[in-house]
Amino acid sequence: MEYVNSDIAYKYIREKILSSELAPGAPLSTKSLAGDIGVSRTPVRDALRQLESDGLVEIRPRMGAVVRSMTLKEFKEVCVLRQVLEVYCTGIAAKYRTDTELEEIQTSLNKIRKLNKRVISKDAQESDVLKLADEDARFHLAIISAAKNELIREEILRLQLLNGVLVEKGSHAEFWGMLSPLEAKNLRMEIQNEHEVIFSAIQQKRVTKAKKAMEEHLQNMMRHDIQHFGDVEQAKFRALL
Repeated sequence: MEYVNSDIAYKYIREKILSSELAPGAPLSTKSLAGDIGVSRTPVRDALRQLESDGLVEIRPRMGAVVRSMTLKEFKEVCVLRQVLEVYCTGIAAKYRTDTELEEIQTSLNKIRKLNKRVISKDAQESDVLKLADEDARFHLAIISAAKNELIREEILRLQLLNGVLVEKGSHAEFWGMLSPLEAKNLRMEIQNEHEVIFSAIQQKRVTKAKKAMEEHLQNMMRHDIQHFGDVEQAKFRALL
């Protein structure tokens, strides 16, 4: 029964973090969480330890648990590790992908093309922007899955999760909101073109070209993310002065 309760507590707290109801730095009281979930404190403590292993929670001696937040240094390290693993997977996918796996990648790319066209139009809806971000993630996941290495796949997904959840809430939307309509359009088309090059290389089974294209794509994306993350950190620091 304790095991079942721990699983319930884990899923409950994890969902609160993923949905941003519990923001980075938020305290995690075992007493309060136990009351909300309807279990004793022991399963909550077990769940928090598991979430600490996932990288979503930080347990501080004599201070309790909090939702983990990232420093700029940690964010850079996550970006580098993700790049190394994903570039490797792209090379394996280009060499060994099946026709079915290639079709999965192409299906996602086709959706990106359609959504991108809608997003850069004047009639774009917020839901379209969210769908485009989701489809971008599916494109990468389809390539990673084609590498057929479950351990690496799980680690990349964990890194993507950390990147998406532990960075300041709304940071992604803020980044795009800072761009002019023309700048946003050009950047979105640049990203789509990079996807096109990656797909073409995988389709032709050109391993070196596929790896180089993915590396350049991730470097470009991470450069924007790191710059924006740094800007947010500096703004928070100045607010304390």
